[in-house]
Amino acid sequence: MALTTNILLLLAGIGILGIACQWFASIARLPAILFLLISGIVVGPVLNIIDPDTLFGELLFPVVSLSVAVILFEGALTLKFEDIKGHGNTVRNLITIGALATWIIIAIGTHIMVNLPLSLSFLFGAIVIVTGPTVIIPMLRTVRPNAKIANVLRWEGITIDPLGALLAVLVFNFIITGQHENAFGSIIIIFGKILLFGSVIGFFSGWVLGHLLRQHLVPEFLRNVLTLTAVFAVFAISDTIEHESGLLAVTIMGMTMANMSNMDIDDILDFKETLSILLISALFIVLAARIEITQINQIGWPAIGVLAITMLLARPVAVFLSSIGSELTFREKLMISWIGPRGIVAAAVSALFALRLENEGIEQANLLVPLTFLIIIGTVVIQSATAKSIAKLLNVREPSPTGVLIIGAGNVARAIGKELMQHNIKVVLTDSSWENTSLARMEGMETYFGNPISEHADRNLNLIGLGKLLAMSGRGSLDTLASLRFKSDFGVSNVYELKTTRETHLSDKHIVSTKHRGYELFGEEVTYGTLAQLLRNSAEIKTTQLSDEFTFDHYLEQNRERSIPLFAIDPKGKLHIFVTNGKMKPETGWKVISIVKP
Repeated sequence: MALTTNILLLLAGIGILGIACQWFASIARLPAILFLLISGIVVGPVLNIIDPDTLFGELLFPVVSLSVAVILFEGALTLKFEDIKGHGNTVRNLITIGALATWIIIAIGTHIMVNLPLSLSFLFGAIVIVTGPTVIIPMLRTVRPNAKIANVLRWEGITIDPLGALLAVLVFNFIITGQHENAFGSIIIIFGKILLFGSVIGFFSGWVLGHLLRQHLVPEFLRNVLTLTAVFAVFAISDTIEHESGLLAVTIMGMTMANMSNMDIDDILDFKETLSILLISALFIVLAARIEITQINQIGWPAIGVLAITMLLARPVAVFLSSIGSELTFREKLMISWIGPRGIVAAAVSALFALRLENEGIEQANLLVPLTFLIIIGTVVIQSATAKSIAKLLNVREPSPTGVLIIGAGNVARAIGKELMQHNIKVVLTDSSWENTSLARMEGMETYFGNPISEHADRNLNLIGLGKLLAMSGRGSLDTLASLRFKSDFGVSNVYELKTTRETHLSDKHIVSTKHRGYELFGEEVTYGTLAQLLRNSAEIKTTQLSDEFTFDHYLEQNRERSIPLFAIDPKGKLHIFVTNGKMKPETGWKVISIVKP
């Protein structure tokens, strides 16, 4: 009983520690992998609290393999071919020519700097050519490079993971079969079989699962569970038929589903993203806990040289070779050259192959894991700390997402949008009414003519620089649908909805649940009709500056009967919004924007 209790506490502790690291990383605006690795090393070799090999036994690496499969599948679901138009050649070159150049440069550099045997150096080079979505995507959110850079890095990060793992498998098999006469021929056959079975099984499985989901043949409550089970099954079946083809199969499966027409995968993506966060958190802690301090000491300072070769030589050479003839500018190429952190696949594959090679009696194989983890930590720390500044210096960052997307371009939306623009807040209005859209354009506002929840809007509505949604078309159904649609883009806390007059006359059973809607704008008694009527009766939207002498309380006293507070802008220019049951209280130096009766 005591042993079972201890195991339960350790498993729960790994989960709690992982989520705590994710939480702290979001506050520090750094990739969580950094805190997860440090935590794993502390609870593993430093404090000896967790021994993954004892805790999981023979289940350790099957669990690691299945978890990596889920992570790669979730990343592949975001890979739509239309996002990479114009840059497909660059991505293709990065995962072929660029990967080859990176592999050779790192392998030779590692052999020289660390004095690893040449065979192990080439295996290490294959392991660390991968970047990975677990570190790339959080970094992109923080750095906010332009769309061209972001799309290239995202596609490279996801597609190179299985290919990097594949290359590592080939080198591993070459080491194991190296003493045979026809080792090279065996490797070519292995490569062809992995590519064939992984691609065919992945494409067929993705098409079948996609067809089942698209035709609604699967009950809604089973969609996510069935998809997860299918990922496990495809990985296991493909890996059983041809060893090490599973990662490629699940990646092809995800890409196939992502690019099927009329395929709604948003709920699956949300589920997989949540699951991936949990799996990534646990995996990094567990794998880092397996490192031994003596191994790190054995590598010593030469590892810094390997890190420098990886970041300052191998990556720039790969990027500039791969982008010859592309539309990328010199500055964009430099930015891509600087962002190449290593992630979960490198950690998992290094741990897996190191164990197998140690069992085969290969000397110095135990150095692969600490060397890989040092590269992961080094690239993540240095690039996370500097990438934002370098992007600013190169002028390749997107604008800060401080702007607002307004659903509707009627008189209420236009009046509010115009006032916000006076305070240097980016505003985009969207409406299906050509008359409303034309009037907004004549007043100098950026617009999108069309339905904001259409497929055309998904492809063409530019959200760069926008961070909040104000749904105020006056049509309750459209506003609610838009709130649901854009929650994934802006976050639940940045979606706001203006109640319609009709809703005030409906009973509870006819009103859409608040959990499906945005925050209620401006106050419980305020509706679209209220504001529209005020504007028709010559009310104006005005801005009031608060001071020590004229506080928000003074403002309310003076304007209680004749104004409705809408927004507040703090001294840093950040927009705050008044909502029903909100607790915002503007302070000295803030500006309050209100609609004021004549």
